[in-house]
Amino acid sequence: MDSTGNKKNTVSEFSYMLQRQGSDDSTEAAAFDDINSLMKNNEGSKEETLSSLPQASFNYINSIVGSGVIGIPYALHRAGFGLGLFLLVIVAVITDYSLILMVRCGHLSGRFSYPGVMEAAYGKAGYYLLSLLQFMYPFLAMISYNVVVGDTLSKVLVRLVPSWGSSMGPVRFGVVLVVTVFVVIPLCLYKNVSRLAKASFLSLACVVIILFAVVYKLLAGDYAVVPDTPESWRFAHTDLIPAVGIMAFAFMCHHNTFLVYQSMRNATLERWEKVTHISVGFAWLVAVCFGIAGYCTFRALSQGDLLENYCWDDDLMNFARVLFSISILLTFPIECFVSREIVRTQIKRFYSQEVVEYDTDKDPSHATGAGEEDDKSVATTLVIVLAAFIISPYTECLGPVLELNGLLAAIPLAYVLPGLAYIQLSPHSLFSQEKLPAAGLVLFGTFVTISGAALLVPNLIGDCRTGIIMGYCRDDELAVNGTMAGTTPSTDCTSDGV
Repeated sequence: MDSTGNKKNTVSEFSYMLQRQGSDDSTEAAAFDDINSLMKNNEGSKEETLSSLPQASFNYINSIVGSGVIGIPYALHRAGFGLGLFLLVIVAVITDYSLILMVRCGHLSGRFSYPGVMEAAYGKAGYYLLSLLQFMYPFLAMISYNVVVGDTLSKVLVRLVPSWGSSMGPVRFGVVLVVTVFVVIPLCLYKNVSRLAKASFLSLACVVIILFAVVYKLLAGDYAVVPDTPESWRFAHTDLIPAVGIMAFAFMCHHNTFLVYQSMRNATLERWEKVTHISVGFAWLVAVCFGIAGYCTFRALSQGDLLENYCWDDDLMNFARVLFSISILLTFPIECFVSREIVRTQIKRFYSQEVVEYDTDKDPSHATGAGEEDDKSVATTLVIVLAAFIISPYTECLGPVLELNGLLAAIPLAYVLPGLAYIQLSPHSLFSQEKLPAAGLVLFGTFVTISGAALLVPNLIGDCRTGIIMGYCRDDELAVNGTMAGTTPSTDCTSDGV
């Protein structure tokens, strides 16, 4: 879900089209507000070819499929296997509709950027609400990345130095500290983050390789010793809301919608619907493969980070852990840059007597990052990175973080705000055939967000722990050097101790 999927637009061709039309209509000119803002960062660039429909679909798939799929088996565990698969279809269909709705809002408002649409629909209030959620989503994602890196790399280190298994907490903290100081901060202070965005294909490739490894482990029967429990194949559980939050996080890609749309050749609503159907359909296929393969392997013991379920001496999955960490570390600075740009934009807008063009026309998640070398940028970057580092030790499991980000940020961004924008911008009556689906989208997103927050936040900091050797992984060496756990399932990331 990932936000690493920023792709280059063909600025020169859009500029040529705009000049050729020769229109002075302000609404028509405003329709290219994202393009105009990007022109400042791409002046003098050579003319590029716009994306074909298959190319645009691949670009969008690249922006959807990301680290969130690793939590799908856990979502199936929370909702129940049968009902969870049904919810996965529902979330994919709703996401598909909301992505199409966003482009319709762009045509209605003449503003082809998410901030532009919200400002056209609800003025400054809509703009600032969107900005808050756009900051919250990548910031919580950064916290989840710290959790993932700490969990995955600590297992690899324990495989190399088994005696460290008796002190997993310090090892995990040390991993996150070292990675933050020596990898994350230098990458986040990189002068041009747009170059890192080109590595989004590598992130997609890592996810696909991990999927093959997960499927191989299921078919090979290496974890056939994982015990069945009465909870293993239950059709439905009561934890539907947290499961929807995880799924929404996995499908979140709305910040890239207009960027991909404007990069298309002969962009129309009809062609965009095809791109959206293909992209969301493929992302759903990847998610359902992860979900089924992971859940069928571990069933009621599935954890928020699926890789946590695999034994520490499993070298293939240790390789998958390293790949996943690389993918995360390439994504982290891009998320940090989005958060930083939103903070800088709001500060600039707050102190500015006039709203400058940068503030109204530029989507912070689409900026290149070039030339940001002043002391304020460095200080803002360090504050954001260190804040994520300080908060991350308060939860040792990925599941609650994915749920929180999905419920409080991804669902409002993906469902509530696009529906509200369309209701405000569309000339049809509220109970018309055109607006009723959008109203349903808003009601669904609002209900899930409010009820999910009420259920999740009080229990966010619990006894969820990592560094546990699952009962099916135990042997004499691990029993001496590691922390053992039994196989009794729980709704948290842990298993009851033996």
